[in-house]
Amino acid sequence: MSDNGKTILVVGGGISGMTTAIEAAEAGYKAVIVEKNSYLGGRVAQMNKYFPKLCPPYCGMEINFRRIRANANIRSYTLAELESARRSNGSYEATLRVRPRFVNAKCTACGECEKVCPVERPNEFNFGMDKTKAIYFPHDMAMPARYVIDEATCPGSSCAKCVAVCQYDAIELDMQPETVAVKADAIVMATGWDPYDAAKIDNLGFGPHADVITNVMMERLAAGNGPTGGKIQRPSDGKEPASVAFVQCAGSRDENHLEHCSSICCLATFKHIAYLHEQNPEIQAYMFYIDLRAQGKYESFVQSVSAQENTTLIKGKVAKIEADDAAGQLVVTAENAVTGEKVHQAVDMVVLATGMDAAARDATLPVSMERERSGFLLPAGSEGVFTTGVAKKPTDVASCTQDATAAALKAIQTIVRR
Repeated sequence: MSDNGKTILVVGGGISGMTTAIEAAEAGYKAVIVEKNSYLGGRVAQMNKYFPKLCPPYCGMEINFRRIRANANIRSYTLAELESARRSNGSYEATLRVRPRFVNAKCTACGECEKVCPVERPNEFNFGMDKTKAIYFPHDMAMPARYVIDEATCPGSSCAKCVAVCQYDAIELDMQPETVAVKADAIVMATGWDPYDAAKIDNLGFGPHADVITNVMMERLAAGNGPTGGKIQRPSDGKEPASVAFVQCAGSRDENHLEHCSSICCLATFKHIAYLHEQNPEIQAYMFYIDLRAQGKYESFVQSVSAQENTTLIKGKVAKIEADDAAGQLVVTAENAVTGEKVHQAVDMVVLATGMDAAARDATLPVSMERERSGFLLPAGSEGVFTTGVAKKPTDVASCTQDATAAALKAIQTIVRR
């Protein structure tokens, strides 16, 4: 099936996009990855551990990075987007728009530039829970392993302290955007997902109450390379919480927010409860849920975590979260659907299980694709265009890698049969 003259363009460099590109390239095709972030890895790079084995994702990520580096058939563009794709003679004439990184390939990631930079910015990798300098290394395992400058916060040539200390001439403050032309014989959309904006859920207190955080923020708090070095603590005062409430379906299965179930939120919460008890078995964990949803192979994981001491499951939808300033706590109000009683649970911290929102929901797509009602892309669009991973539906990492392998095969089959 191999044809070295044919190219598959992969839009998105998360776990699904990387897998699609790797599988296609190792079958003998050329693969081009287009990633809007400054690094490959997507949301998986922000995870602390996978469920149910609770192993770190960097192991599998590093294997994928090695496969990409070792394969001349793969080329990747970060800080890039697919601007247009015009069908011509059975293939696509694609145009990529690549934003300037302001740091070239000479960078050795020595960090001297970061030391002298006087400007700080919120660290979006850690969901704003800490800061980086205007010139920063995206995260510990970033690929490409190069610094990047945030154009929005860097004062540019009026400062240039980073340029003065860089002995490798790696910093180019006058770097300009690029336009790259790619001839693609198939396109795979692996655009992934965004966490739902919890600030839109008025009754749950995200924003007004510092100790109400989201599940993706919890993931970074537990990570060794996160804002607290892996210590789960309250954002308001840095203290370890004695009790934490987990609120399921925060905005999900709700016609005013996300109508769909993201399928992995319950499992992620059980993982977070495991994080808590790994740090301190005495921390009280309360999980408020509508229904417990776990795909078949994960049922034993749910049972083992829910059976741990100091873990209480309450079937009931949370009505509101309020601050008890006198006690320095938060009060979670819900109705217990089993007993019918109203629950007012005081806790030190609340974690909202926000769902997966389609990253391409409101995007103007350069190729013809249809969306289902939640904004996810339908499996196939124009001839030779496919979707994979969470671009088409919420799912877990293992399922994403399987689906991405299938997407690579579909793209190859389309090319062969043309």
